[in-house]
Order: sequence, then C-alpha cells, then structure tokens
Amino acid sequence: MEPNNNHQSPPQTTTTAAKKLKNNLVFRSKWAEVNGAMGDLGTYIPIVLALTLASDLDLGTTLIFTGVYNFLTGAIYGVPMPVQPMKSIAAVAISDPDFGIPEAMAAGICTGVILFVLGVTGLMRLAYRLIPLPVVRGIQLAQGLSFAMTAVKYIRKVQDFSKSKAKGNRDWMGLDGLVLAIVCVCFIVIVNGAGDEDENENEDDHHDQNDNCVVNGDDQERKWRKIVASLPSAFMVFLLGVILAIIREPKVIKGFKFGPSSMQVVKISKSAWKRGFVKGTIPQLPLSILNSVIAVCKLSTDLFPEKSVTVTSVSVTVGLMNLTGCWFGAMPCCHGAGGLAGQYKFGGRSGGCVALLGATKLVLGLVLGGSIVKILSAFPVGVLGVLLLFAGIELAMCARDMKSKHESFVVLVCTAVSLVGSSAALGFVTGMVAHLLLRLRKLGGPKRVGSISSFWMNNP
Repeated sequence: MEPNNNHQSPPQTTTTAAKKLKNNLVFRSKWAEVNGAMGDLGTYIPIVLALTLASDLDLGTTLIFTGVYNFLTGAIYGVPMPVQPMKSIAAVAISDPDFGIPEAMAAGICTGVILFVLGVTGLMRLAYRLIPLPVVRGIQLAQGLSFAMTAVKYIRKVQDFSKSKAKGNRDWMGLDGLVLAIVCVCFIVIVNGAGDEDENENEDDHHDQNDNCVVNGDDQERKWRKIVASLPSAFMVFLLGVILAIIREPKVIKGFKFGPSSMQVVKISKSAWKRGFVKGTIPQLPLSILNSVIAVCKLSTDLFPEKSVTVTSVSVTVGLMNLTGCWFGAMPCCHGAGGLAGQYKFGGRSGGCVALLGATKLVLGLVLGGSIVKILSAFPVGVLGVLLLFAGIELAMCARDMKSKHESFVVLVCTAVSLVGSSAALGFVTGMVAHLLLRLRKLGGPKRVGSISSFWMNNP
C-alpha cells in the first residue's frame, strides 16, 4: 500500500497546481477584466515611450519581456498585479545624457539582486511587520497624489516625452485637446462613479426601502444603471485614443515593420556598473521596497483578503524579473500599488486581467517589434492623463481607513515630506520618526522607552 500511495502523490499535486492556475487566470467578468487591463497604461506608456525616444530603449524587447512578466505574475498571484517601470531609474535615464541603456540595465540588475536577497533571507518580511500601517498609507497617498498631479499636467500641458518637459498649454479643441480629455473624465465618472463600494451600499439601501413596493420605473432605472456600469470605460477610452492616433498620423500604419526586435546581451562596462548603482539603484531602492513590495502587498491584502500575496514572493519576483530581462535591454520593472489600484478601479479582479494584458504585449512585441513606437508617439497624451488620473485617485483613497488623529497625523506628515522632497525614502524616515515620537508620548515619556519595541509590535 505504501508504494501505491507514493505513486499517486504526484498526480494529486499536479492536479492541485492546475486547479490553482486555472482559478488564478479565470475571468470574473469578461468585459470588466478587459477594462481593468487598461488601468495601468497611463503609467506604463508615457515612461516606456520617453525611454524609447530619449534613451534608445528597445521597445520590442521590452514588450516581450514585460508581456511574459504580466502573464506569469497573473498566474502566480491570481490578482491584477501590475508590471511597471522603475520610475527613479527611468527618470535618471531620461534626464541625464550620461546615463544610457547600459547604466539603466546595471541599475535594474543591482536593484533586482538586492530585492531578491531581501526576499529569500526573510528581511523583507521583517520590514513588512515592523513598518506601521499609517506610514505605508502615507507612502500610498503620496504616490497616488503624485500620479494624479502628473495626470493633470498631461491633460493641461503639451508633453515632450523625449525631453521629459512640457511645451506649453494644450489647445481646447483638437484630437488631443482639453475638451476631449474632459469628456473622457466625465464619461468614466458616469460609468464607474467613485467605486463599486458606495454603489453597492446605495443599492442595498434602495432594496431595503422598497422591498414590498417595487415599481416599473425603479426597475427600469436599475436596469439602466446596470447597463451603464457594465460598459468597459477604460477600454473604450483607450480604443478611442488608438483611433485618434491613426487619424492624427495615418502614415504610422505604413511604417510598421513585422517581426520581433533582434535581442542581444547588453554590454555593461565597469564605469556603467558604478554609475548605474550610484545614480539609479540607490534612489530606486527605497521606492521599490516601500511601494513595489510593502505597499502593494498591503493593498493586495485590503482588496483581496482571500489571496495570499506575501512580501517574500513579491520581492523575489521583482528580483527575478530584472535579473532576467535587463541583460537583454528590457526596461527595469517592478510591481506597484498604483498599477494595482488602477486595474482594480476599472474592474480587474483576477490574474486573468494582467495575463490578457501580458499576452497582448507579447503579441505586439513579436509581430511589430519596436515599430509600435510610431503609434504610441501619436497617441493623445491627454487620454493617457485621464487613465493615470483615476489610477492615482484610487491609490490615494487607500488612506481613507485611517480613523484616529494619531494615524492621520503620521499619514499627512509622511505624504507632505514625500511630495515636497520628491523622495519616498525621506517621507518614510519622517513618518517613522513621527510615529515613534507619538508612541513615546503615549507610553509616558523617556522613562518607559524600554518597553516601546514590544508596544510597537503589539500595536502596529
């Protein structure tokens, strides 16, 4: 009997893994998941486009690798886990002419190694336990407001992504005018509202008040609201942007070259390693730890409590992504709370959401390669700003669960310093100090400092 049991064990394990994979990739709602896949493009497209135009990033290679990343993270986690550019590294690559592709790839590899080590050694899990929730919420609020303010700039100002600068006020009319962006904002608000939570509450209240007196007018009104709410607003807005891009630059279709980009290993010199680490890894690392690992795990737990998304696994996957793709010139990538919030805002509820996005990126990278940059260059930037605006607002709303004045104080101090100092690390340190001082005051002053660590652990 014992040999037979051992023989039957592998099929059971395989079956369990297959069921988990199927459950992670299943679409909860077809159009909602398609719509949710658009929620992160307001961040992804501008940064990728800027790196392609300013730093000669191989867009075809980046699409292939990020497509694979998207699909695998969707299959592993079963939530709309985003794949985003490493923003600090991208910012340096766009603004510094001495920081080219070798330096950017070196920065991504170094960041990936550190995150991988923090994950496998358990140090990231320790940091997750010790960092108080108000500090995490402060980082999320700062990042969300930063996204929202950048989105408003995209909407109001004409952008030159190759130089990462605004060129002047946007015209009211036109295929990339203010009116177009305002109409898109109004359309998304009408369809999505402030979020499904409030709508569900209002719907429950409506049913409670009318259990025994439902009239035809109410039924028709509810049906109409249900039809409107089912529209894939973000997908429709993005599709409109693609159509307008083709109308603005009809020649982009003729400029397509079929076939993937030719991949080759990036040659990184000793000086490139040094510049990449100093200018790229050092400023990127705090943002990756706080927003790409800790904040995204907190947010995932809030939105999907039934799913197990650990800081260890997220830290390891971010590390492996960059230890793989950066050697071939693919953009340094991470996960991000903003992308998760944006995809959730527009209906993403499973790993199938990002798996679909990944498959689309992979096909575009294999079929069109780097020539896809032609249509992205003509894409209405105001429309991208609209998508980014709602992603930022959704992320910032995470801080609404802070009930006490103590928590709100820490959140706002952390947020203010992060935004004004343009540094998540500086905001984090300030938030931790503020939290520590308030806890010290609550404990009764310096005489009881010895018990602060145990109190902190019991009251995170």
